[in-house]
Amino acid sequence: MEERLQMLLLLGIIIIVSKLAATLSNRIGQPAVFGELLVGLILGPTAVNLLGWHVFDAEALGVVVRNLAELGVIVLMFLAGLETDVDEMKRVGVAALSCATGGVILPFGFGLLVSRLFGLPWRESIFVGTILTATSVSISAQTLMELGQLRSREGMTILGAAVIDDVMGIIVLSLVIAFSRPGESSALGIGVLLLKMALYFALALLLGFRFLERLTRGVERLFKASEAVLAFAIAFMFVYAWAAEAIGQVAAITGAYIAGILFTRTSYGHHLAERMRIIGYGLLVPVFFVSIGLQANARTLGASLGFTAAIVGVAVLTKAVGSGLGTLFARFTVKESIRVGVGMISRGEVALIVAAIGLNSGIIDRDIFSIMVVMTLVTTLVTPVLLRGLFPRQPATSGGVGPAPGGPGPGGGGGGEGVTGDGRERVGEFSDDDDES
Repeated sequence: MEERLQMLLLLGIIIIVSKLAATLSNRIGQPAVFGELLVGLILGPTAVNLLGWHVFDAEALGVVVRNLAELGVIVLMFLAGLETDVDEMKRVGVAALSCATGGVILPFGFGLLVSRLFGLPWRESIFVGTILTATSVSISAQTLMELGQLRSREGMTILGAAVIDDVMGIIVLSLVIAFSRPGESSALGIGVLLLKMALYFALALLLGFRFLERLTRGVERLFKASEAVLAFAIAFMFVYAWAAEAIGQVAAITGAYIAGILFTRTSYGHHLAERMRIIGYGLLVPVFFVSIGLQANARTLGASLGFTAAIVGVAVLTKAVGSGLGTLFARFTVKESIRVGVGMISRGEVALIVAAIGLNSGIIDRDIFSIMVVMTLVTTLVTPVLLRGLFPRQPATSGGVGPAPGGPGPGGGGGGEGVTGDGRERVGEFSDDDDES
């Protein structure tokens, strides 16, 4: 079978099984990403080894899947930016900032420490710590909605802290990627690197905030082609992603995330988010999540069970304790702080994105990558169980603040959480998109 036909068959299989897995995952109360990631593991060398079938050229198709997955990451982070409500971040204030700070420092520090104790080199250990800083609270938000607690003090803080956590995580990732490049460790190299980063961020934000609205309106007025504004936004996203890595020496996803934030400040943000979800969740994002499983091999973890258990334990405890202590310092009660800390445990999209970048950059090997995938699955499973035990069930409300999928950071990438501009809860929108992701 020629390569073109192999590609069509493989993509057809990936999309069908990913949507089936997402549906089944939602039916058992888990986020769609859990099912897509799990089915990727099953299709990969852990079980079925789909690319190893005689009808497929594993090497050629592996490149195709990786390239589409890279596009999926860029689109996912652009959507995360579109779903980031900067005004809401300001409103939740000190508690969310304190929670997010604790939830980044403790996982990073202990992830680095445990990795070093198990013999990993400094570079790899730092990156493991970076992966553990991620938070994706889409599953927490869904659980809190079911319990009628999304508008509670703890629910508001979890949502706000998750957005700030994503921003902090992306900054940490960008710094780690930048300083991992050869020749950047000298004083002169560090100075030049920081100058490039500062120049990129200054120009990217200045051009976006001052001219993006007018540019987009000009495109809408001058170009009468179908979906001209969407095409412009996609081109803008790609250019910002390219410039982030080529000029700013930071991760390309940082540029895509910034582009999303800039567009969400324009009058076209909601319009673009709806259309980008169709492009992303219809093809590219499912390919990304399934590709994560295709690259991981849980069979090789037998010799690393101790390290795997340690990383999972650190991921759960440090995020809960770090975020909880940060919230406690913001004058929450002990019970409220514990609830917030548990709500921040779940990793997800952002952790997977960071892990994939580390693997493709050669910073972590495939065994460490597989451990990170297992960690993501476990934290996604335990979070709703713990939340249901900590929160009393209340009648679900139709108002307040609600989540929206899409981000690192993540959490949301992300993580993938946010609120509407007018503060209304997006329950229906969340459910639909969760099915689609």
